[in-house]
Amino acid sequence: MHASPHGERKLTELDFTRLKKFTARGALPQLESILDEADIVPARSIPPEVVTMYAQFVVLDLKLERRQVMVLCYPPDAEPARGFISVCSPAGMGLIGLPVGAIAQWNGPGGVESLVQIEKILFQPEATGDYVT
Repeated sequence: MHASPHGERKLTELDFTRLKKFTARGALPQLESILDEADIVPARSIPPEVVTMYAQFVVLDLKLERRQVMVLCYPPDAEPARGFISVCSPAGMGLIGLPVGAIAQWNGPGGVESLVQIEKILFQPEATGDYVT
């Protein structure tokens, strides 16, 4: 997974708290690294162009030149075939907290590298005033 520069990723305090539970006892070290490097902000202060939990957004696959709508979710809600991507997956960890225009990179099944650009946020819970998802 591509490490983003400090300050590029922003997480709400609630997302940070919930995601931190997935890193207990050394599980998901990649996610722990992301959480350690991200800027943590109150939900009311998160920019509307940032991928947060349950945000719906469009990515452009830079290798396949194909667009896809995704929703970032917790593992029990994941349905990759429908675009619901677990935050604990390589793709989810690559996307969480990044703004529109950012490029996310991760290795998927079989070590295949994915490279996508976040094009637009279609829905972000915090932007609609939903601060508790």
